[in-house]
Amino acid sequence: MQSFTEVERKRFWILVIIVSISGFSQGMLLPLISVIFEQDGVSATLNGLSATGLYLGTLLISPFMEAPLRKFGYKPIILIGGLAVIISLLLFPIWKSVAFWFILRLIIGIGDHALHFSTQTWITSFSPQHRLGRNIALYGLSFGVGFAVGPLFVPLVQIFEGLPFIVSSILCFAAWTLVFFVKNEKPEIMKNSPAYEGTLKRFGATFAIAWIAFIPPFSYGFLESSLNAIYPVYALRNATDVASLSYILAAFSIGGVISQLPLGILSDKMGRRKVLIIMLGLGTITFATASFFESSALALGVLFLIAGMFVGSTFSLGISYMADLTPRELLPTGNLMCGISFSIGSLSGPFLGGLFIQLFEGVSFLVLIAALLGLLFSVILIYNPEKKGRLA
Repeated sequence: MQSFTEVERKRFWILVIIVSISGFSQGMLLPLISVIFEQDGVSATLNGLSATGLYLGTLLISPFMEAPLRKFGYKPIILIGGLAVIISLLLFPIWKSVAFWFILRLIIGIGDHALHFSTQTWITSFSPQHRLGRNIALYGLSFGVGFAVGPLFVPLVQIFEGLPFIVSSILCFAAWTLVFFVKNEKPEIMKNSPAYEGTLKRFGATFAIAWIAFIPPFSYGFLESSLNAIYPVYALRNATDVASLSYILAAFSIGGVISQLPLGILSDKMGRRKVLIIMLGLGTITFATASFFESSALALGVLFLIAGMFVGSTFSLGISYMADLTPRELLPTGNLMCGISFSIGSLSGPFLGGLFIQLFEGVSFLVLIAALLGLLFSVILIYNPEKKGRLA
C-alpha cells in the first residue's frame, strides 16, 4: 500500500506542529481572559459573550474560506491566518478593554480557522486511504496536547498580566516560520462533480449526506469553549483557586490526548457511530457524577481526566465519520462544515453557560454539560445513516 514520501512526511509533521501551537494559544487564551475579567468584576454574561468573539470570527469567515483556498493553495492561507493570530496576541497587553479584546479574539478566530481549515484539508488530501483515520487522529492529538498545556500557563498572569500573551505569540511565531519550508499545493477537484455546482449546492449536498457527523464537532466546540471560558468563572465563585482550576482544565485535555489515537483505531474496527454512542453516553455519566464532587479539586481533576478520555476525541471522530459518509470530491466542503459546526457549538457554549450560571445559581454548571451530552447521545443513537448507505 502507498505510504508517505519523504516530502509528504516532512509536510505532515510541520502541519502537526503548527496545529499543536495553535491549540496551546487557544487553550491558554480562553481561561486566561475569563480569569482576568472575573478578577476585574466583569459579569459572567459579558465574560461569556466576550469569549464568543473567537468563534464568531470562525463562523463569519467560514463561507468565504473555500474559494481562496482553491485559488491560492494551502500555504498562503496558513501564513496569513498565522500572522493574524501572532499580531493579535501581541496587541492584548497594549490596551485592556472588553470591546478591544473582543475584536482581537474575533481576528484570532478568523486567523485560527484559516490555519485549521487549510491544514486539516491538506492532511486529508495527501493522506493515503489506509492511513487517513490515523492521520486525522494525530492531527486531533497534536491540537489536544497544545490545548492541554495552554491552561498551565495561566498562572503567569500573577507575574505580569501581559506575560502569557507574549509567551504565546513567541511560540506561535516559531511554529509559523516552519511553513516557509513547505511547498505550496492546491486542492484537486474532480470535474463534472457536485464540486462545480456552486457553494450552496455543495453545502446542501454535504449536509444531506453527513449531517449526523457534524454533531460530534458541535459537542466538542460547546465543551471546549464552555469549560475553558465559563467554567473558570463558576469555579472561582465556588472558591476554587486559580492553580487548581488550571490543573482541572488541563486534566480534561490530557484525557482527550490519552484516548485520541486508541479511539481512532477502535473506530476503524468497530465503526465511528458505535464508538461515538458509547463515548457520549459515558461522558454524560461522568460529568453528572462530577457535579456531586465539586468540593474536592482532586476528585474533579480525576473525573475531568476520565471525561476527557471519553469525549475529548469527538472532533476528530466526527471528521472521520464525515469522511466515511461523504464522497471524496466533497471532502473539502465536509471539512469546512465540521469547522462551522464546531464554531456554532463554541459560540453557544460561553453564551448559554454564562446565562446558566446567572439564572441557576444553586445548580452545578456540570449539569448543563451532562444534559447537552445526553441529548446528543440520544440523537446519534436514534438516527442511523448506516442502514441507508454503504457503511457496515
